[in-house]
Amino acid sequence: MAYQAQPLERLIEQFAKLPGIGRKGATRLAYQVLAMTQEEAFAFAKAIEDAHTMLHRCKICQNFTEGEICSICASAARDRSTICVVETPRDVTAFERTREYKGLYHVLHGLISPMEGIGADQLTIKELLQRLASDEVKEIIMATNPTVEGEATAMYIAKLVKPLGIRATRLAYGLPVGGHLEYTDEVTLGRSLANRGEL
Repeated sequence: MAYQAQPLERLIEQFAKLPGIGRKGATRLAYQVLAMTQEEAFAFAKAIEDAHTMLHRCKICQNFTEGEICSICASAARDRSTICVVETPRDVTAFERTREYKGLYHVLHGLISPMEGIGADQLTIKELLQRLASDEVKEIIMATNPTVEGEATAMYIAKLVKPLGIRATRLAYGLPVGGHLEYTDEVTLGRSLANRGEL
C-alpha cells in the first residue's frame, strides 16, 4: 500500500518506468519535482510535451528533428558518399561529439532481435536501401553495438548492400585508452589484435 498521496505515487510510478530508474531513484526524482517552483515544474512538463509533439523522424536519415529534414542531411558540407548506420539517435550525438566524422547517418531505431520479436521489417532498413539507390553513396559504416544483436543486424544489412556494389565496413573495436589488458574481455582483446594497425 502506498504511503504517499496519490498524485505523488503516480509521479513516482511514471519515473520508475524509465530504464535504469528503480523505485528509490524514482522517489528521489519525484520529490525533486515537488521541490521545483510551479513555474519550473510547468516548464519541465512543457519540455516533455514539446519533445513528443514537435519532434519527428527526418524523412531521409530517420533521426529526430523539428523540420522535415534534419540539419545534418540538409548540410552541403557533409560527405554524401558515406552513411554511418547506427541503432539510436543517441549514437548520432556520440559520433558528432567526436567531430571526426563528416558523412551522413542512418538511424535504424533498434536492432534485429528474434528473442524480443524484433525483425528487420520493424527497423528502418527499407528506408536505408532506398537511399542507397542513388549513385552518390560509396560506403556504409555499420556502427551498431558489438552485441549479438548488433553483429547480426550489421551482417544482415551488409548482405543486402553487397549486390549494390557499395562497400560495407564495420567499426574497429579495441582497447579503451587508459584501460588495462588484464581487465579486458577476450572478445575486445581478440578484436584489438585482429584490427591492429601500423606504427
